[in-house]
Amino acid sequence: MKIAFLGLGVMGFPMAGHLQVAGHDVVVYNRNAEKAAAWVDKYQGSAATTPALAVVNADLVLMCVGNDDDVRAVVYGDDGAIAGMKTNAMLIDHTTTSAILAEELADACQQQSLQFLDAPVSGGQAGAENALLTIMVGGVQNSFDIALPVLDVMAKKVTRVGEAGAGQKCKMVNQLCIAGLVQGLAEGVNFAKNAGLDVPIVLDVLRNGAAQSWQLENRTLTMAEDKFDFGFAIDWMRKDLGICFEEAQRNGSLTPIAKLVDGFYAELQEQGEQRSDTSVLIKRLKS
Repeated sequence: MKIAFLGLGVMGFPMAGHLQVAGHDVVVYNRNAEKAAAWVDKYQGSAATTPALAVVNADLVLMCVGNDDDVRAVVYGDDGAIAGMKTNAMLIDHTTTSAILAEELADACQQQSLQFLDAPVSGGQAGAENALLTIMVGGVQNSFDIALPVLDVMAKKVTRVGEAGAGQKCKMVNQLCIAGLVQGLAEGVNFAKNAGLDVPIVLDVLRNGAAQSWQLENRTLTMAEDKFDFGFAIDWMRKDLGICFEEAQRNGSLTPIAKLVDGFYAELQEQGEQRSDTSVLIKRLKS
């Protein structure tokens, strides 16, 4: 397929690369033109200077930017993606945004005879680089069926969870769960070290029991070794949790643990840990 990919951050850069390597004709756009040039140097393909130019004749337009405002800046206006997309082309948003924005984009695309899927991802930078993302999708079944072979190139699991906005709501569930999991893991690792236990041995035991999780498998040893200069930054996590809290208020859900952990992240931001991995929570526990 002819594909446009808008946004080449730590996630989008390798995601777009996998599509080009798989044989698709990919045109990229990034606000920082140097990043787009670096992508072309690595993967071939081509770059455009505006979203509208990038999407010309594209069958699918994939997007992975920062937040709701960034999405609107890329999608709308004379230089935006919608202005340049051909009839019945499909816009797929991998950005983690509000469900309200996903529903708004679905309506905007329908008015322009375009298709739309909200398709946020989980798996972090490593998942993007190794094509092992989990993609949760909202939108109509027919559009999902068309996009699935392309999404499969970047992922280990792609699932349609409902209509427009459902993908973003599923991602909110993911982030709410992670907040509690990471805090629990931080407390457990800190306890193990204070108790004089061998953390790798503890990990080997726990990975075969009820505490097993992706966080346990991938963050136990890095926490124990005070390594936090990678992965999903707490700035991004707090952005995502803010979206969760807004949606929770809309649907009447209580989120006491997530709000507590969000407060911990706020403390860490004030201490200069804005770009540290979310597992930096363990630093709060050290005496």
